[in-house]
Amino acid sequence: MPPSRIITLIVGVIFILGLSLWVIDSLSRIYWQLSFSSPFLGNLLLLLLVVLVGALIAAFVYYVLVIRAGEERSRRARRQRAQVQIPTAKPEAASSSLQAVRQQVEQIQDEVARLAMVRKSQEIEANLARGEIQVVVFGTGSAGKTSLVNAVMGRIVGRVDAPMGTTQAGQTYCLRLKGLERKVLITDTPGILEAGVAGTEREQLARELATKANLLLFVVDNDIRRSEYEPLQVLAEIGKRSLLVLNKTDLYTEEDKEAILARLRQRVQGFIAANDVVAIAAHPQAIELEDGEIFQSEPNITPLLRRMAAILRAEGEDLVADNILLQSLRLGEEARKLVDSQRRRQADKIVDRFQWIGAGVVTVTPLPVVDLLATAAVNAQMVVEIGRVYGCELNMERGRELAVSLAKTLASLGIVKGALELLSTALQLNIGTFMIGRVIQGVTAAYMTRIAGKSFIEYFRHDQDWGDGGMTEVVQQQFQLNRRDEFIRAFVQQAIARVVKPLQEASEGVDEEFRS
Repeated sequence: MPPSRIITLIVGVIFILGLSLWVIDSLSRIYWQLSFSSPFLGNLLLLLLVVLVGALIAAFVYYVLVIRAGEERSRRARRQRAQVQIPTAKPEAASSSLQAVRQQVEQIQDEVARLAMVRKSQEIEANLARGEIQVVVFGTGSAGKTSLVNAVMGRIVGRVDAPMGTTQAGQTYCLRLKGLERKVLITDTPGILEAGVAGTEREQLARELATKANLLLFVVDNDIRRSEYEPLQVLAEIGKRSLLVLNKTDLYTEEDKEAILARLRQRVQGFIAANDVVAIAAHPQAIELEDGEIFQSEPNITPLLRRMAAILRAEGEDLVADNILLQSLRLGEEARKLVDSQRRRQADKIVDRFQWIGAGVVTVTPLPVVDLLATAAVNAQMVVEIGRVYGCELNMERGRELAVSLAKTLASLGIVKGALELLSTALQLNIGTFMIGRVIQGVTAAYMTRIAGKSFIEYFRHDQDWGDGGMTEVVQQQFQLNRRDEFIRAFVQQAIARVVKPLQEASEGVDEEFRS
């Protein structure tokens, strides 16, 4: 409690007690008068007086300790919120996210991987600077995507540039909308769900383009199928602003069209708004007239154009920023995985080194008590080095505390005993029985150091947090992973090379020296 609040509390209590004494003195005279004429009324007055004084003191204490404390916490919270610099707009948030990604990329040691990530971050940053709105047309090959793009390019009011170029993933056009300063790029992608290897590759390219879109036009020509619904749902879940476009409505009666629209809106309810499901006829079917002349009606894409224009004018800035933010988050996750893989390789090398150091120390140490002390020191140093890989600087005392805590967990779970039995059986099949007594403790120590090291890797990977299951669950998982037959066989072979053979060579050298 702050000193100012303690002083306020003391002064307040003294004041209340002084006031109470004055009231008591004044009322005592009334009490003595009443006690002679009516004892019951006198006692009742005394009781009410005591209750009143107690209530005053309690109310004051409650105000000082609870209400005032709450007000001070609220003021501190407001001051802290005022001090925190929160991005005031989505473009600023996207720029901040890109800065964080660049910091992550700098930690990547692999030169090729780092340069590739740098190029991706520069591309995202250039997109943010240009501020172009990318509209991607996505769907099956038979839904009429290209017809839609052609109709849009022919009906948009404003300047239309020449095609920007053809790629394996489709064609991209640049156009401008009245009332919108940003350029709008509209891309026609290959169809999804095509057969064959080439179709699968084209679909992959189309999906990649769709994930980079600011606005997605998902085109269908009937009620949506599961094979269409699943990619649309995935794209919506990652934050893609989407319009579901029912094309080829000239093939349906008005009643059938409304029925299909109603089913579509029901199926995508929850991730696409009802007014974002629109019906068009991008390339109406030609009709042969009675005189044999072919009549081609104009495309009917007005509902789509109106909805696109409304979204781009109202949400264009946010769509660009949201898309940049999404791309930077995905790039950041990719960079995080690369850094995590890099750190794991470094940490695994540390575990591998210390497990055999521990084995050597225990093998040549004759006293069991010294075994424990030596292993604890080895594991403590291992913890410190693993922590350093993950940017956590620990001193030896803290490393020893963590190592001892995990050792107790290993013992309490019976893993030490289980490992001893497991490795004894495996070693007896590979080396002579005369060596087993000297080797088993050292190899078991190496095995336990490995489990401890792998457990600490998970601890540091998750920002020094054991997770909901605590240390016990992590240790059990690592024991299960490291007791598989194929691992035990490989581990025993390493133990023979690193522990048994050096021990045999040392014994032979001693024997030769003794004989000479």
